[in-house]
Amino acid sequence: MSPDSSTASKGLEGVVAAESKMSFIDGAKGILEYVGIPIAALAENSTFEETVCLLWDGKLPTRERLDSFVAGVRSQYALPRELIDIITSFPKSAEPMHVLRTGVSALALWDKSPDEIEPAQVRLKGKNLMARMPAILTTFDRYRQGKEIVPPDPSLSFAANLMYMLNGEKPTPTMEKALDVCLILHTDHGLNASTFAARVIASTLSDVYSAITGAIGALRGPLHGGANEGVMHMLNEIGSIENVEPYVKKKLEAKDKVMGFGHRVYKTRDPRAMFLKGFSRKLAEQTGNSKLYEMSRKIEDLMDKEVGSRGIYPNVDFYSATTYHCIGLRLDLFTPMFAISRIGGWLGHVIEQQHGNRLIRPKADYIGPHDQPYVPIGER
Repeated sequence: MSPDSSTASKGLEGVVAAESKMSFIDGAKGILEYVGIPIAALAENSTFEETVCLLWDGKLPTRERLDSFVAGVRSQYALPRELIDIITSFPKSAEPMHVLRTGVSALALWDKSPDEIEPAQVRLKGKNLMARMPAILTTFDRYRQGKEIVPPDPSLSFAANLMYMLNGEKPTPTMEKALDVCLILHTDHGLNASTFAARVIASTLSDVYSAITGAIGALRGPLHGGANEGVMHMLNEIGSIENVEPYVKKKLEAKDKVMGFGHRVYKTRDPRAMFLKGFSRKLAEQTGNSKLYEMSRKIEDLMDKEVGSRGIYPNVDFYSATTYHCIGLRLDLFTPMFAISRIGGWLGHVIEQQHGNRLIRPKADYIGPHDQPYVPIGER
């Protein structure tokens, strides 16, 4: 062990690497707050746009501030024509997360000052990224299906416009609200892997586009952002209410993971899952997907009976999978939708990192050999 080493923490477990005023999490009590406001209060009363303002400003916006923010986002919904041409030249078999990551990085090419990192510029670029990420995703999704690309409608809310560009028709109020709630619930969650990636990149004084591109790359990993896709795969595999009990019991007997259950932070019920559960039921009924919801409920009841005493409960991905399916998202769009949700938190953390910035540069504890001889290539 090196002379100046300290005990390594695998996965930085328990290491405090930043200070933040954005989200507070108490995993033991199942509490999540954004700037001190319980997540359920925001999901019930706020909008995604207002919640992003809250995270960036550290307080709820005035009507004037919110109207200005919303107008600024809506004015940037559309992509540059050249970027649309690039997206529609991609292989139709491309993975949407790769497309989203590439599109976000490419947006820097249409920014006259992409490297500006003054606070006002970071907010402006962040607002533009937030506005355009849905168009990157929906443009590719419709192109790969051979459908006409739907231009954005600046009269619609962020959630409604996203669904309009995706499906070619305006959503019902319940569908719009359900997506808006998903966006709010996912937008920030402490120093998770993708947020930490964004802060590390920002700490080098790199540009906003690089920070968000890196965050998307981290979120793409199945240990971070892909869990809701796994839940939907599981529901499709089970297929019917009758198959739920034998499927779950077989998984538990084999000590396999049941997708959508358990969380690195929460040791009790995930407050986001509890709120989303009600919307999932309502949306499933309206869209003819009640079977999916009932299957989910039965899985939850069985898991509660079998492993609830060990603190293994549904996480936010469990009911968001059914919600995303009901609003018309194809399975491989689930994780990109998570990225679109998380843009508010990522940019908020980039903004925070700029205040009193210090390059994030942890140590690695060297555990290899010392004083090894160099062996000439002919003797190896």
